[in-house]
Amino acid sequence: MNIPPVATPISAVLITLNSERLLGPVLDALQWCNEIVVVDSGSTDGTLQIARDRGARVLHRDFDGFGPQKRFAVAQAVHDWVLVVDADEVVTPELRAEIQSRVGHEEGVVGYKVPISLIFMERLMRHGSEYKMPHLRLFNRTFGTYNLSHVHEDVELSGGRVLTLKDHMLHDSYGSMHEYFEKLNRYTTAGARELDRRGRKASTAQVVFRLPLTFLKEYLLKKNVLNGYPGFVWSLFSAMYPVVKYAKLHELQQKRSSPEERPARMYEDRTH
Repeated sequence: MNIPPVATPISAVLITLNSERLLGPVLDALQWCNEIVVVDSGSTDGTLQIARDRGARVLHRDFDGFGPQKRFAVAQAVHDWVLVVDADEVVTPELRAEIQSRVGHEEGVVGYKVPISLIFMERLMRHGSEYKMPHLRLFNRTFGTYNLSHVHEDVELSGGRVLTLKDHMLHDSYGSMHEYFEKLNRYTTAGARELDRRGRKASTAQVVFRLPLTFLKEYLLKKNVLNGYPGFVWSLFSAMYPVVKYAKLHELQQKRSSPEERPARMYEDRTH
């Protein structure tokens, strides 16, 4: 079915790397946009062919952080209004219809937060903070763009209002447990380096006590218990993330402190 584009032109923008698992449905759900821009950082699977087959304009850029990569991608768009979608996020028909009815029709609005809902272990997580969590993904780039944070990047806008849409995108980020832990490893390493650049310190207490406290917060206070077994697993993994990140930060800082003394001290400790 041919879906007419919105009256106000919108460019859909994505960054990719070996994203073939879900990229087809993601791009199919964006065919109503006036253009699709894909910035790839060196895929070796079918990502590039999938993007080209669906009419996307494909560019290459070496990856140097999520903020810089998305900022570059936004800058390549033809139109001022951009919709930034990850390669594992699907725009629902309801969200598409809402965007078409609102963009360009609300005075003084320069951006919209898009609710995003997590699909985990093939289940829509209807409870907890991962259901319809708003993220600023639809905006007029003449009023701002992404900051340069390497992880947990944000859009920074000025000069107008930012509203929140009602309908959501579906975020199906993890095709398997193996894929989850691959991403966990990449993100925690990048996060530790970012914290280190900012001068943050990692204490043993942060590493030890963060896991049980974060788990209880996610599972009970945020009501992931209502999501059944996937809610338990998600809460456990969410608690692991900051622990692993701060453990890696601790490791970075330990290796940098008196490196010439560490080998001798390590073997001295083992003799006692």
